[in-house]
Amino acid sequence: MDFSRRHFLSAGSLLTASSVLPLAVNAGEAHDEKHDSGMLNVRDFGAKGDGVTDDTVLIQKALDQAAKTNGSVFIPEGNYLCSELKVREGTGVHGLPAWGYSKGMGTILTLKDDSSKCLINITEAWGAYLFGLCLKGNNLGKGIHGIMVDKQVDYGKHEDTPRIDTCRVEFFSGDGIHLERIWCFVVRHSHSFCNQGCGLRIRGWDGFILDNWFSGNGQVGIAAYDENASNTITGNRIEWNKEGGIVIKGGAQYNITGNYIDRSGHCGILLLPNKIRGCHTMAITGNVIFRSGKPEWGRNDEYDNAHVRIEDAQGIVFTGNALNSGRDDGAGIYSPDYGIVVKGLESSVIRNNVQHLGALKQLVVDLGEHKEGVIVQDNVGTLRKL
Repeated sequence: MDFSRRHFLSAGSLLTASSVLPLAVNAGEAHDEKHDSGMLNVRDFGAKGDGVTDDTVLIQKALDQAAKTNGSVFIPEGNYLCSELKVREGTGVHGLPAWGYSKGMGTILTLKDDSSKCLINITEAWGAYLFGLCLKGNNLGKGIHGIMVDKQVDYGKHEDTPRIDTCRVEFFSGDGIHLERIWCFVVRHSHSFCNQGCGLRIRGWDGFILDNWFSGNGQVGIAAYDENASNTITGNRIEWNKEGGIVIKGGAQYNITGNYIDRSGHCGILLLPNKIRGCHTMAITGNVIFRSGKPEWGRNDEYDNAHVRIEDAQGIVFTGNALNSGRDDGAGIYSPDYGIVVKGLESSVIRNNVQHLGALKQLVVDLGEHKEGVIVQDNVGTLRKL
């Protein structure tokens, strides 16, 4: 069954840190809402950022004021305790980005309420821009996301177009970034780290996912389980995610190019059907996939212990990728058992991939059931002998 996103709809300035120079507007001064310009500073609304004070109400006041003119809010360095914050249409939220691999710094927003659905809610915040924020979930509650779009019924009448840029999202009990029924978006230069859910979960299309880290998440690095299409996934580092690197079910029209995918608990890349259809029309090239199928994290079946698994898919090109087996840094059990697993393909090419020491048992597992126009050949390499 072909899936048209338009049918589905009918049915139901990159800013660098050096340029973040806020023009503070005193909250007590009168504003000309038609002509007021500049950037509102949350400190002028009374926010403390001392890691002790609840700054939710004061930051929300700044966001609401900025929304009146489609303006921007500046949040200086500090640690701001917050419950859920709602960003409005056409509003920019700017912080001062700083973090190491395992520690967030700079402008920090820390979740304080274990009953919140998320920390930053950008549902219906069309054209919003988040830049330079470190969001900390402290593993509070259950299923609380860092950044969320949560449209429950349909996709709405026009593109969402949020940009999530140079943000760090860490230790949330749900997904780092959860985009439910999203239509046009950008996630770039960001780090989604050690969340209990996925690093990024998408239900929707027309996304650019560029130059990010998705590290140490409890489920999948990048996941799309429901309707999804027309997403570009390029130049990301996707590593140590317990249930896989990139998992797409029923997706279409993807570019998956130039990513580094390391030490996934299940497959580095997994393409399966969803309830509507199989995946189709995807170009997967130039990726490095290393140490997939970490044994200690378990698996659903034997072929989760593979670098790549593609089943019941059409129009797939998987070529020019480099796959290598390995173990934890300096110790542990080598994996995966299998390199590339394919089944039930049509009009697809799985060719010219290199698997030097690519797997322990078998480089290519062809389970058959293919239809017309399938090439699976010239995937050269060697098994690792222990």
